[in-house]
Amino acid sequence: MTGSYVIKQQGLFGTTNFPERARADRAELSESEAIQRAQRGDACAFERIYQLHCRRMYALCLRMVGNPAEAEDLTQEAFLTVLRKIKTFRGASAFSTWLHRVTVNLVLMRLRTRARMQSSREEAHEPDADRKASREELGALDLQLAGSIDRLNLQRAMAQLTPSHKLVVELHDIQGYKHREIARIMDCSPGNSKAQLHRARRKLRQLLQESLRLVRLTPPQTT
Repeated sequence: MTGSYVIKQQGLFGTTNFPERARADRAELSESEAIQRAQRGDACAFERIYQLHCRRMYALCLRMVGNPAEAEDLTQEAFLTVLRKIKTFRGASAFSTWLHRVTVNLVLMRLRTRARMQSSREEAHEPDADRKASREELGALDLQLAGSIDRLNLQRAMAQLTPSHKLVVELHDIQGYKHREIARIMDCSPGNSKAQLHRARRKLRQLLQESLRLVRLTPPQTT
């Protein structure tokens, strides 16, 4: 799902020439050692943190926004935020949980901004009578590409979930977080996390069933 993505490190580390010995030492650092050194201003240690977590953060951003370039931008922004705030990390939760929370907040802010802009454009340019139909068309499945329930249909269904439902599915079902960890990331209770996951799975089942039904109703194309 994430493709062959490798984040460009030039934005964070390209202007720093680390000695070879420093790079070798960095590769041997544990996460906790890297965090402690990064909090003291060790850029080489922060690069170690980046390498440990960048792919997972990119995968989270990509599933949330669905656009590789935007996901890369958000990942870089998340690590720049971590670079500024790493001294505030006190170890009350796992570092990965703290990092996820920083990333999730950035993604949700981006999605809210996008939703406001899209809503404003729709209100400015769409006649009232056509607005509902237009929104339904935007969320409709592509009948020509519909097939059996496979990864493509799952991706489409995921894209139609609300940001909070998409996030809880990503964290629990894909990345394997427990509900108490998700609660810290999403700033909610474990019970709320469980309820959102239940609703998200129910919505996914509904969307996948509708996709299958559309396939059955679509007549075969003739040549």
